[in-house]
Amino acid sequence: MGLAKQRITQARESLEQDRELAERLPELLRSVAEAEKALDAASANGASEEELRDHGLALDTALTEAMRAAYAKERVLVGLKGYTDRIYRRKLSARPKVRAATLDAEQLLTARESHRLHGIKRTPRRLV
Repeated sequence: MGLAKQRITQARESLEQDRELAERLPELLRSVAEAEKALDAASANGASEEELRDHGLALDTALTEAMRAAYAKERVLVGLKGYTDRIYRRKLSARPKVRAATLDAEQLLTARESHRLHGIKRTPRRLV
């Protein structure tokens, strides 16, 4: 198999994986909302620091998965040729649907980074 065919085959496989991940985006956004509610409820109920940390880490995981799915949706909207041709990908990135998907992904990335900086409760290390 030639190098060009191999690249196209890899691009098709990547596109299919991204399609599957992008389809899960609404479900992952719901899990982010649920994790956020659980963290807020635990904080309001005066939960222990370890419990708050566990809820914070769960929210971080949910945000990370949702962000990855949002970026996968962006790549799916660009299409197969976008995996192999950066100029084509750049041109299609200006389309409204792709731009909206990029904005959603970047908002999730910002939310995740903000949560990592300020939302995860730090607990003292245990000496064993």
